Amino acid sequence: MKAIQSIARFNIHPGRLEDFKRLSAQCMQLTRQKDTGTLRYEIFFNENQTECLVYEEFLDSQSAIQHFSNMGEVSGEIFKTGEVTGEIWGNPSPELRKAVVGQPIRLFAPFLSLEE
Repeated sequence: MKAIQSIARFNIHPGRLEDFKRLSAQCMQLTRQKDTGTLRYEIFFNENQTECLVYEEFLDSQSAIQHFSNMGEVSGEIFKTGEVTGEIWGNPSPELRKAVVGQPIRLFAPFLSLEE
């Protein structure tokens, strides 16, 4: 399994929803303009828009690293709008593992798949 999938979970701080939406739109624009290996980038809200899930799928670890790099300062700003946790699913490269050290991100390795 070469593809990398991830999910970021945001619990948005009260009064920060509009900032989160504005910054999310900037992230989407950067993804569309700069990323070359992002296969999916989708943003979902719960009913009252206090929580958000960002689902991402990348061609490989290098594509995930490129995406995180392309987000630049916008990612730092959006992380200030709420509490953030995440997961990465797949077989991340040593470089990707190193890139997420110290972040609230858990790694999950494949076990079973319809593809195999």
